[in-house]
Amino acid sequence: MAVVISTLNNPWFVVLAESAAAKARELGYRAVIYDSQNSSARESEHFDNIITMRYDAILFNPTDADGSVLNVTRARDAGIPTFCMDREINSRDAAVTQLLSDNFTGCVELGQYFVREMNQRGTYVEILGLVGDNNTWNRSRGFHSVVDEFPDLVMVAQQSADFDRNRAMEVMESILQANPDIDAVFCGNDAMALGAYQAILSAGKADQIKVFGFDGAYDALRSIENNRISATVMQFPVLMAEKSAVLADEYINGRRDFDSRTPVEVVLVTPENVSEFLD
Repeated sequence: MAVVISTLNNPWFVVLAESAAAKARELGYRAVIYDSQNSSARESEHFDNIITMRYDAILFNPTDADGSVLNVTRARDAGIPTFCMDREINSRDAAVTQLLSDNFTGCVELGQYFVREMNQRGTYVEILGLVGDNNTWNRSRGFHSVVDEFPDLVMVAQQSADFDRNRAMEVMESILQANPDIDAVFCGNDAMALGAYQAILSAGKADQIKVFGFDGAYDALRSIENNRISATVMQFPVLMAEKSAVLADEYINGRRDFDSRTPVEVVLVTPENVSEFLD
């Protein structure tokens, strides 16, 4: 099995990749991890190699919801099934199934917590992930479906940081120059939340600005425990990765009755329950 990951420059995706590969090997397959480095061109090269080498299945974390469809379609037409993990592609039939966290619902719950923590008023900014990734917009839409109902909560800036910690730190530094008195920041993943917090800390505003993330990364959980980050939403990458490998094995052995999407539940993590997840 080929394990194609959008980027290994993020610990969360490293867990996704290694868990998928480990489960595939446990099931008796040789597994090779490919790093697309957030590049659609690199991803396409990986699929060229995978098709040429006649892999039995692809466990896939896409770089782009639209741009990755062609790669999955090429693999399907070559007789190689693809199972998407965590990120989706905008096609119902190119992949066998897509295992996806319930990003929208998770951020609805996060938005509700955000409103309570902010006492329904204040200014905030949003740092988006990759603009070509549906997870970015599902999380943003879920959050705004709640927060936009409160007119005294005002978003003063919205910028992308590509799900990258260092990029988020730079974006946050720039935002703070123009908006020094904001009350909160909502980040599309924990890597960006940690980067944003570093910028906030350097600006001496850690006691003023609340930070909210998404993913359930270990460093973010520690930050919640230490009252640096206010909340995150826990995804379960090991579950998604291992389930993808199991479904691929079932497909190879003859199963064909797959739903086009397989949702995976997420959980809000706050200071009140973070110890459960750290343990």
